[in-house]
Amino acid sequence: MEETQQTTHIVILPSPGMGHLIPFIELAKRLVHLHDFSITFIIPNTNGSSSKAQKVVLDALPKRINSIFLPPVDLDDLDDEDEVKVETHIFLTMFRSIPSLRKIFKDLITATRVVTLVVDQFGTDAFDVAREFNVLPYIFIPTAAMMVSWFFLLPKFDAIYSCEYRDLPEPVTMPGCIPVHGRDFADPAQDRKNEAYKWILHHSKRYRLAEGVIVNTFIDLEPRTIKAMKEGKVPGMPPIYPVGPLTQDGANCESDQYCLRWLDDQPHGSVLFLSFGSGGALSLEQMTELALGLELSEQRFLWVVRNPSQLAVNTGYIHGGQSTDEDPFPFLPKVMLVEDSKVALRLKVGENGVIGRREIARVMKNLMQGEEGKKVRHKMRELKEAAAMVLREDGSCTQSLLEVTQIWKRHMIV
Repeated sequence: MEETQQTTHIVILPSPGMGHLIPFIELAKRLVHLHDFSITFIIPNTNGSSSKAQKVVLDALPKRINSIFLPPVDLDDLDDEDEVKVETHIFLTMFRSIPSLRKIFKDLITATRVVTLVVDQFGTDAFDVAREFNVLPYIFIPTAAMMVSWFFLLPKFDAIYSCEYRDLPEPVTMPGCIPVHGRDFADPAQDRKNEAYKWILHHSKRYRLAEGVIVNTFIDLEPRTIKAMKEGKVPGMPPIYPVGPLTQDGANCESDQYCLRWLDDQPHGSVLFLSFGSGGALSLEQMTELALGLELSEQRFLWVVRNPSQLAVNTGYIHGGQSTDEDPFPFLPKVMLVEDSKVALRLKVGENGVIGRREIARVMKNLMQGEEGKKVRHKMRELKEAAAMVLREDGSCTQSLLEVTQIWKRHMIV
């Protein structure tokens, strides 16, 4: 404990789910490696135990990164489990974990030099705890800067429009972003009477209480959006710090090693990777269509298959990179990837809400062999090179992370 008492200490509060935990872990490792912090993860949960995957990841962290699991919260009062969106479960878990968080915070403040609390988009209720202990509250958004703009502007949209967003006749505009149709808003915002939307709106109104917003993106990926934010064109937005790309490196289990060995035997750039995150699953009908579409496409593929669950994912996009982060807001960033960054192709969803096998095969062939696919892969190579540049010692994202960490260290002195 002597080391942590002399070191700037950061508390990280991710939402439940591996897809929320992994980006935070990569941020934490960078903070420890580059800036000599000590870090404590405080992890809310609903069942009192971490998953096997979480344990594997947490056990492999550097010694200066510790973790504490909060007691499980009671969600038995939810009326109808089938009608409650997964986001509502997350929101309530975070909100009802606040009393336990406050107790742990009190102990940490006594034993360490905590200066900063970092939460994700679901954790703003913890800002009150941070302020009680004179700790700086920050938000970390593991997805696109465009998503950050949407969060900050949602209260404005809510005040302006009375109809459902999907019924808006024209796209909405956000500073530095491509116009977005209401039907492409985040899924929880498609039903404004649902509790999930009310919770999103609640958190969106609290984002301006943060001292800053850390985003897993970089200037070459979203130049206009980041520029607009830094110029103050998004009302109420605190300073923004693009620190990405944060990516998970290395395999964690035997199955990962098997898959990597198989990939090593395939021609370069010849494999489609499909994953819908740790919290996502396809309906049985969509899974069947996807399997048949893969067969029709005659392309090599690696598919992370999960059982059907409450969350059915029909995002309708195939992109030229690989991502295993679950995304509770799947549409907006992917619209940006298709229409702005030009690194994805969009599939057409059928009238029944299912993407058909022939459409899947068509787009997969196009991505791997067609002219559009060539452009996507070329753009991905350009962004890969740009990402390597921004992560160099003198790169923009390394300097952005340095800027925010200097603020934290100065707060420790005060």
